[in-house]
Parts: sequence; C-alpha cells; structure tokens
Amino acid sequence: MLTTSITQQFSLTAPIISAGMAFIAHPPLVAAVSNAGGMGTLGAAMFPPDALQHMIQQTRQLTDQPFGVDFVTDFVTDEHINVCIAESVSVVVFFWSLPQRAWVERLQTNGIQVWMEVGAIAEAIQAKELGVNAIIAQGQEGGGHNRAEASTFSLLPAICQAVAPLPVIAAGGIIDGKSLVAAIALGAEAVWCGTRFLASLEANAHSDYKNRVLQAAVGDTVRTTLFGPEWPQQMMRVIRNRVVSQWVGQEANLDVSHSSHETIGTTILGGQTIPLPKFSVMLPTPETSGDFEEMALTAGESCGNITELMPAAEIIEMMMAEAMQTIESRFRVRSPALT
Repeated sequence: MLTTSITQQFSLTAPIISAGMAFIAHPPLVAAVSNAGGMGTLGAAMFPPDALQHMIQQTRQLTDQPFGVDFVTDFVTDEHINVCIAESVSVVVFFWSLPQRAWVERLQTNGIQVWMEVGAIAEAIQAKELGVNAIIAQGQEGGGHNRAEASTFSLLPAICQAVAPLPVIAAGGIIDGKSLVAAIALGAEAVWCGTRFLASLEANAHSDYKNRVLQAAVGDTVRTTLFGPEWPQQMMRVIRNRVVSQWVGQEANLDVSHSSHETIGTTILGGQTIPLPKFSVMLPTPETSGDFEEMALTAGESCGNITELMPAAEIIEMMMAEAMQTIESRFRVRSPALT
C-alpha cells in the first residue's frame, strides 16, 4: 500500500485518480474506480446543471466512496457550483482557466476540496494564490486538451517545488505501476490517469475508439488545434487518423469554427440525436455513428503501451501490484554495513 497525503485525506487504498474525461468518464467508470480504492472523477463536459446533478446521483447509487467532478472552467456557471454543493461531492476540479475566487470559497466552505489542473509553473502559482487545495500537473504527454509547457516528469518536480506545501497530482503518461512509482518519487501525492481508464470496460467510449487506442503506437498521437467548432483553437492531443494526417501542420489555414463543414456522423447527447460536423471536438461514445477516420480520438502518448481492455478495478489492482514490486526490486535500501 502506498500512503500519501491524498490517500489519507480521502481514505483511499490507492493513490490513483481517474481523469474526468469529457463524454467518457460517466458514472459506471467513476464508481468502479472509487469502489476499487482509487478516486473516480466525473467529466462534466458541456452538460447543463440538471444533467450534471443526474450524473452525480447516478454515481451515488453505484458507490458510497469519495468521487469528484471535473470542469472545464469556461463552461461553468453558478448553478453548476450549486449542484456540487447540494450533492456534497468530495472534490471539484477546474481545468484550462482559473475559477472565480467566489466559487473556490463557496465550495471549500461547504467541505469540498478544490483542485486545479495546470500545464505551467506560473499557472500553478496563480492557483495556489487563489487558495486551491491541490494542483494537478499535466505534462505534454497527456491526452485530450493539453497546452502543457513541458513533459510530465520535467514539469512535476518544478511545480512541486513552486507550490509547496500544496499536494501535487501527476498527470500525463501514467498507465502502470512503474510510472506511478516514478511520479511518487518525483513528489506527486497521487496520479491522474486518463488514457489508461479510457481503455477500460466501463469507459463510455465507442468500442472502435477503444480498439484504436490499443492499436496505436507510442508515436501515433499529436497535439493540434484542428478540432473544435464547439470550442475553437484549443490544443488537443489526439490519435493520428485520416483527418489528422491530412490537416496537422496546416491548422492556420483552416477555420474549424466555420458552420459550413460537412457532417461526419451523429451522436446522442441528452437524449437528442445531434449531427457531428467535421472537426467536431466531441468524442465517439457507444451512441456515435459515422466516419471514425474524421473524428477526434483523444489519447495520451502512453496509448502505445496499452495493449488490453480491462475492468477499472483490475487496472488499479495491476498498477498497485506492479508499483509494490517495482519498489521492492528497484529501491531496496541497504544498511551501510552491508555495502
């Protein structure tokens, strides 16, 4: 068992937190991670407050363990904050932009921790000054929206030093016990895993999408601003498919916000069937149909080292077993008298 400040605060048996992946991190995945001793995080995405509340309540029916809600700050309203307070979630995570100080104070006053996911040292310092409880340090390896200024294992120790004594959680490229141990060794109090749980049985991703994650090689992802009529000009790490190979490097010549783009498929959101325009930022869920060679398939660089779909509980069990084995075999401490 690895004991850290995060595991102690939330009575976790594993310092592993599943990322709140938009459209993917739904109640079954969140509950499975929390029930296995880690902490699951709901992806709030662009859902309205009533839909978010329903997701939280669904998760509560599946677990009595701590879990969080992950927001892209640009899409948060006062009502979203009210829902999190009313439902007494354990943690609220903000990403991309700093939250309002009033939101931070209201959440903390109601016993909810506030974490900020950052990709730069300056942003981490700003979040600390805002009064957050912990920092998630996302390196360039991470999948999905990502504007990190350095790799995870370069950024992590620098942020740990910059925001001490705040706990820091490592994100980007962490998929197994060895990378978990490396993150802890560099100062992390827990790890934030997206791609590894994308390739889980419980993830709300289309089976074709999951298979492409398993088939991808280490060099098969790229960061690009190609996708996003819904939220233009935002950097994302995605798997190379036809549309990425065709347009990466030419983003400046393309207006992805233009409404005249062809439709590449459909998906269901909030019970409604909606068309997916070319370059849509929306990820393929089980309800999605269309041309997957034209869709955004977010994944981290670590996808090249993931070869098997597994239940979330088995992922946590595997990571922890490998972590302990790594510590025992690679970090044995000898008495000076024995050297």
